[in-house]
Amino acid sequence: MKPTSDQKRINRRRQALSSVALIAAVAVVLLAAQTASACPSCKAALANQDGKGDLVTGMMYSILFMLSMPFAIFGSLSGYFYHLVRRARREEDLKRAAGGEPATGDSRSGH
Repeated sequence: MKPTSDQKRINRRRQALSSVALIAAVAVVLLAAQTASACPSCKAALANQDGKGDLVTGMMYSILFMLSMPFAIFGSLSGYFYHLVRRARREEDLKRAAGGEPATGDSRSGH
């Protein structure tokens, strides 16, 4: 099926918008990089402060929290996709059972 002129126009507009969004995101990152201050500033602040125990412990926990986020996000997304696959397979099995189609092998196993 060939795309119509309206579909072509919509596709070009989507591509242009995504290009503009990408350029804007890169610009924001480049502009924010100049003003961002990271751990060296925190280290200097810790060296000049009395009673460092609570602040050091807080920084340790914040670092552990930041390190755990990629694993938590990946695990959550993996669990969500696993749930979607299980639901789709269950619905497929229910449709097959309701339709009375004979099971001629498991279609999921690829045989």
